[in-house]
Amino acid sequence: MAEGERAEQSGGLGRPPREGEAGALDRAEALKSQANEFFKGKDYENAVKYYSEAIDLNPANAIYYGNRSLAYLRTECYGYALSDATKAIELDKKYIKGYYRRATSNMALGKFKAALRDYETVVKVKPNDKDAKMKYQECNKIVKQKAFERAIASDEHKRSVVDSLDIESMTIEDEYSGPKLDNGKVTLAFMKELMQWYKDQKKLHRKCAYQTEKVTVCGDTHGQYYDLLNIFELNGLPSETNPYIFNGDFVDRGSFSVEVILTLFGFKLLYPDHFHLLRGNHETDNMNQIYGFEGEVKAKYTAQMFALFSEVFEWLPLAQCINGKVLIMHGGLFSEDGVTLDDIRKIERNRQPPDSGPMCDLLWSDPQPQNGRSVSKRGVSCQFGPDVTNSFLERNQLDYIIRSHEVKPEGYEVTHEGKCITVFSAPNYCDQMGNKGSYIHLRGSDLRPEFHQFTAVPHPNVKPMAYANTLLQLGMM
Repeated sequence: MAEGERAEQSGGLGRPPREGEAGALDRAEALKSQANEFFKGKDYENAVKYYSEAIDLNPANAIYYGNRSLAYLRTECYGYALSDATKAIELDKKYIKGYYRRATSNMALGKFKAALRDYETVVKVKPNDKDAKMKYQECNKIVKQKAFERAIASDEHKRSVVDSLDIESMTIEDEYSGPKLDNGKVTLAFMKELMQWYKDQKKLHRKCAYQTEKVTVCGDTHGQYYDLLNIFELNGLPSETNPYIFNGDFVDRGSFSVEVILTLFGFKLLYPDHFHLLRGNHETDNMNQIYGFEGEVKAKYTAQMFALFSEVFEWLPLAQCINGKVLIMHGGLFSEDGVTLDDIRKIERNRQPPDSGPMCDLLWSDPQPQNGRSVSKRGVSCQFGPDVTNSFLERNQLDYIIRSHEVKPEGYEVTHEGKCITVFSAPNYCDQMGNKGSYIHLRGSDLRPEFHQFTAVPHPNVKPMAYANTLLQLGMM
């Protein structure tokens, strides 16, 4: 929760207020109080707005930046959160919450060493703070683990996890009564039984798990399995006459990510030409380690199973073009002009994404209302304006793009004069955002989009982030 402490009358100016400044400082405090109320109500957009107005009136108050940093964290604007936390520390070196916010931002971006430095600062200032010690120790453990992984990494060609599996020797115990493959094949009957099995919170046998005129476009599902089932209930099961495209971020945050991804993989095996999966920024090792998928797979299966998921994720396509008219990708467009569809086809995708470049942009970038490009609110890739979208579409003779990657209150958003569409399919994201979900139908020769909204359905009492990194479970976010 945003801090409620009141700033001193001087507002951190370091001098007595000039004539008229006292009134400005009081207005700034009133705006901060309003922002705090919006924050408590989980209206983070308005919280950011009012913290920003308070900052305009008193730009030397560290608390305002610290509060806005936390609001940005809640909306996953990690780049902006990092900038605000850094500014708060610059204004007040003794502002401990600024170090917490900056550590949180760096953790969310996978910058563990930078986060560790800030946790170390907090522990030095507050040596008896148990929470600070715990977070420092957990972060230090991650840094050491990463160093160990680098030390033992081989430069030789990586052996596939598949090569180490002996599926034939795996036996299905007599007491197992769940779904079974038909001579090693996925069938529609198997998929229906599997979805009910998962709905009842049961686990698929590991032997089966290892083997496994409109088009509907779905956005992020983020481990919200019961909302995925609701999509199929509302829109029909996938089939040769009811094709689907799922646009990345199948896993993490939601605590039923294993059930989501195995169901999606099952339908991909059943209908390989009519069921398509694109990679999102959360189909990556770094995100999976922090936001829960790695922990969930290891809890429900094994570390070997997670390694296999990681390997499969690296082969997922980064984009899909529909009838030469619509390009679908998880994040968005590029940090540089001149990118063509051929350039996208040439990207070597069988790897973890780099920190910059076309592959990174396809997974991470976001649209913005103003022309041009700007620094990403997430701290990765960029934000691109309507002129960038128009230029890309004209160069590649496309009509519009569909992307996901961002929570939207209505489940979708149309921007850039109808040429950039966002679709998000995880309603009431993380059980707290209150947003609708949506999916899109593309029909006819013009592929005009039709939007279908839906709300969240109940799920078993397992909270989001149940398998996330321990720091997140300690309330870091």
